[in-house]
This record gives sequence, C-alpha cells and structure tokens, in this order.
Amino acid sequence: MSVEIKFGTDGWRSMIAEDYTFASVRRCAQGFADYLLEQGRQDEWVVVGYDKRFHSENFSAAVAEVLAGNGLRVYLTDGPAPTPAISYSVVAKGAAGAVNITASHNPPYDNGFKVRDENGGAIAPDGLNEIENRIPESEDGVRRIALSKALDDGRVEYFDVSPEYIAQLNKLIDLEPIRSAGLTVMVDPMWGNGAGWFTKLLGGDATRIIEIHNQRNPIFPEMSRPEPIPPNIDVGLKATVDNGADVLIITDGDADRLGVGDENGVFIDQLRVYGLLAYYLLEVRDMRGPIVKTLSTTGMLNKLGKIYEVPVYETGVGFKFVAPKLLETNAMIGGEESGGYAFKDHVPERDGILAGLFILDMMVQLNCKPSELIEVLFSKVGAHYYDRIDTRFTGDRSARKQIIEQANPKTIGGLKVEGLVTTDGYKYNLEDGGFLLIRFSGTEPIIRVYTETTKQDRVQNILDDGLRIAGIK
Repeated sequence: MSVEIKFGTDGWRSMIAEDYTFASVRRCAQGFADYLLEQGRQDEWVVVGYDKRFHSENFSAAVAEVLAGNGLRVYLTDGPAPTPAISYSVVAKGAAGAVNITASHNPPYDNGFKVRDENGGAIAPDGLNEIENRIPESEDGVRRIALSKALDDGRVEYFDVSPEYIAQLNKLIDLEPIRSAGLTVMVDPMWGNGAGWFTKLLGGDATRIIEIHNQRNPIFPEMSRPEPIPPNIDVGLKATVDNGADVLIITDGDADRLGVGDENGVFIDQLRVYGLLAYYLLEVRDMRGPIVKTLSTTGMLNKLGKIYEVPVYETGVGFKFVAPKLLETNAMIGGEESGGYAFKDHVPERDGILAGLFILDMMVQLNCKPSELIEVLFSKVGAHYYDRIDTRFTGDRSARKQIIEQANPKTIGGLKVEGLVTTDGYKYNLEDGGFLLIRFSGTEPIIRVYTETTKQDRVQNILDDGLRIAGIK
C-alpha cells in the first residue's frame, strides 16, 4: 500500500525509510511536474536543491529524473545549498519554480520536500492542495528518465548557487563596514547549509568569524534538532562566552531561519529579533513600507507601525500565508514566530543569512552590543516578554477544540481579555497589548500555547491559563 502524502505549511516532511522513500519522493515530484505542466510550463526550467541530511543529494537526483521525464528542464545544485539561495536562483534564472529536499529544523530521522513558485516563495495553500491532489497513488504513475541521460541530453544541468546569490546580497547590504568593524562573530550553522557562508562573506579583514558545527553530520550532535532555539543552541551560547565573542549568529539546518545570542551568552528570542530587524530597516536604513506578521509573532511590530506610520498586516501561521501577502502589499519585511524573516527587493522567502547580516550591520551602525540593541528597541516600544509551551494531548481534536471554544475566559493571567481572533487557532488579545495563542499542530497531536506580554511576572500565569483553557491542566 502506498504512503499517503499530505502537504503541510511548506510541503511534505516525514521519517526517512518509513514514509520518506525514493518511491514517495518520486510521486511528489510527479505531482509537482503535473501541476507545472497544467500551468503551461512545458520545457521550462525548475531549480532543484538539497540540504545535508541523509541521502538528500540522492533524493534530489531522483526529483531531477522525474521532472526531466515530464518534459521539464532542471538546474540541479552542485552541492548542498541554503534554502534562500535556492529560492533566489529561481528568480535569477527565470525558472518556473523549485524543489528543495530538506526537512529544515526537524529531527535527524526526517527529510522533506519543499516546493517554491516562480517568485522563489512559498506556494499558497490552494496551490499546495493542487499539487497534493496530483500526486499519483503509486510509483506506476511516475514518468522519469535516468539522470545520466538527462545530463547528456541537456535536460539537467549542475550549477553553483553562490555567484548570483552573493551578488544579490551585495545589492541589499554593504558588507564592508561589518568586515572592517573588528567584531568577533560566533556562527553556529547547526551542521547545516549555512556553514561557511558568513566566513565567505565577511572574512579577510578585521572582523573575525568563528564557526562551530560546520561539517556535514546528519545526526546533529550536541542538539536534538537543527532548530535555532534553546536547548539546541546551548553549546553555541557557551562558546560565545568562552571565546569572548560579540554575538552568536545561528542558522537552522537549511539556513532560512535565524537565531541570535548576545555577548553574554543569552538567547534573544525570535520575537525580539523580529522587532530588531523591523526597527533596523525603519530607523537605521530609513526604509518605509508595510510589515507582514503571522498572528503568533510580536505586537512590537504594531507599535513600530504606529510610530513610523506604516501598515501592519497579520496572517495565519506559515510562509504559505506570509509570502503571498508580501507580494500583494510590496512589504518591507515579513516574518513569523519560528525565526523566519523575508525582506523587500529580495525573494518572498525566509533568509537566515541576510537576516544575520542585518543584525550585524545594526550592531555596527548603532555601535551597540546585542544586549544594548534590546534596550534601544524597548526604549521605543516598551519591554515585551515571550514564551511558548508545546504539549501532547489525547482524544479527539474536534472535541478538544470544543473545550477551548466553550471556555470563554474573561481574564487570562490576571489580564482582561479584549478580543478573540480565530484566523488560525485561538488568539486572545489582552489588555496590556499582549496575547495568548492556542494552536494545534497540523501533523501531530500537539497543542502549542504562546504568549507575549509586557508583564514579565505574568508570562507563566498566562501559559498556565492557556493550558487550562485547552483542557490540559
């Protein structure tokens, strides 16, 4: 019996050798090929890339064989490449889209199949549904030709993502001030595709780059998964202090997400990083334009929007919602709670490398350590505190939703509830401008409970109330 393949917010991920097999990957590739062909993309080019997980290079070759077997042409990366570089290659080469073999920040036993549109961005939910519906039930419905023949026929070409991506980065930011600043930058690419990039971009002058976890090791030692949050980054935070570094820059497994640690080895959460990036563009770069945020990320953006008189748009969780809104509004920045940020005049795709460069430039331009940057941000919007709990639940999901809907709390964590938004989960807006959000995982029996508040002493109380509303406590 064939594996049932369901696309989530960014494509499909599953356990290697259990559901994630060559047969399943070929079926996904056939679904994407049929989707492109029905759009009239016959004989057009598709970019195919991959990460450093187990067998990723071979899974990507299998995708190339299927696309070529369906009359499409393939630019196949000549090595593992950052997701943002793969996405930018779509635009640079005028391709019809991309397939990226990566499970991003998932545990080591997973791999994934990401798809991108002609803009290099995430495909909207209706498009993902169309691709999923075209996936054949078995490998019998797959058309493919051998990679060797496709290479000989010119239907597949190897290419290097670096030159065009680096040229694009140099258009978006002047790297010379960072190179000459004399910083010591600790970089943790988490055994993934961000390895070597900050050294390549910033090395050779007064600034010193120290990398850890920069080899290929698909079991991801010293972390449970390549996700740039504690405790996965604890080794990097300690190394920052041990080496007297000014900052820790972390990219996840495919380098589309950013994590930051300060000079004291303290993690700066993703909501604060998003606030810093928006403030950097508005204040330091004097840019103006809309801000796009998922409903799970920071209210600091709304405050910055009012201060600088720019609109702020809120979407559901996932870049499949953020990317279309970025394009629709020509936004200056878009991002989400998981540490993914996208920028104007680039691709509508998370870029952990560019986001990291912007943080470094902000340090240089304001002559501030990371902890001091937080003080600057809070002087504008006030202090904000964030936390999140993910917990498994038992029983029927619809019954659990009914429990939440019937709760109807008047206060949460001692703060008055001022409204409920059900765009994606259950978001309770609180009187201090903060929120409690309760969402279900799309793939596992997990409830995610998030909060951001201006009351540091209320964080745990708000989360506890969220678990009670969900019937967990």
